[in-house]
Amino acid sequence: MAASKRQETGVLAALGSAALLGLAPVFGRWAILSGFSPLAVVALRTGLAAVLMLAGMAIFKRGFLYIFPVGLVGCFLAGAINGLGSLLYYMALAQLPASLGQLLYSLYPLFVAVFSILDKQPVSRLTLLRVGVAGVAVFLLTFANGESAPLPAVLMMIGAAALYALHIPINQRVLYEIPAPTVTVYTLLAMSSVTIPFYLLFDRQFPAANIPWLPLLLLTLVTVSSRLMLFLGIKKIGGLQAAILGLGELFITITISYYFLGERLTLNQLLGVGVLALSMILVAFDKQDPGKRHPKGGWLAWIHPPEVKPWSLQD
Repeated sequence: MAASKRQETGVLAALGSAALLGLAPVFGRWAILSGFSPLAVVALRTGLAAVLMLAGMAIFKRGFLYIFPVGLVGCFLAGAINGLGSLLYYMALAQLPASLGQLLYSLYPLFVAVFSILDKQPVSRLTLLRVGVAGVAVFLLTFANGESAPLPAVLMMIGAAALYALHIPINQRVLYEIPAPTVTVYTLLAMSSVTIPFYLLFDRQFPAANIPWLPLLLLTLVTVSSRLMLFLGIKKIGGLQAAILGLGELFITITISYYFLGERLTLNQLLGVGVLALSMILVAFDKQDPGKRHPKGGWLAWIHPPEVKPWSLQD
């Protein structure tokens, strides 16, 4: 019963994160088209999200600020990696339609599967099947677009997907012992420590006074809430399962981009959406319990708490 409840909570959290993350490329693209530079978008949204999260925890939940030293290092490593990926993502998004950019970004579960196997995390045959089905769906969605997308932007978006995937198993290790809000705030702070200096060194163009801030503020709120749900989902059902369910963000991006940005999909791409839906439906038959202690070994085995009575908060 406990495992079933854990699975249900994790699935709902991962789907909630996917729904919110699906809005991110739309709001990001909107902000860029409104006059924000790509580097300003990623720096401001990450910095504002970190400040908002840190202030909220300092006022209402100070206990969640505790983290063991190696866990803090893990969060900062994951955040730095994700911060670099965010820079690539928004620079690519300046040259790609939101829907196409998100389709390319959806390759990240394939990278998560590889990193999880390298870390000796249990991966079922059904999970591998679902990753394969998702890969076919992404191929259909991307290959059928029919647009001449700039190769540098395509490569940057794929690189962003790989870096996003890399931070997931790192955070999963930390989440064995630390609540999701704690991991969220320190990961966001680490992302800010990468994106803000990069913006100050290579851009420094502050938005003009007449540029609307609404899309950036909406993007900031999406960033905070989606991260919380993402890490809760990873804690409950594991990084790979959360990543596959996270592909649901495609449906949100495609739908909102269609009505809000006027972007269209071909018939073959709609077929890819159907194949992706099949991969997500199969999650009901894929039972794993990532809450069990991780076996020794793996390339991330160094991320573990000190050998003392574990501290915990109800999350």
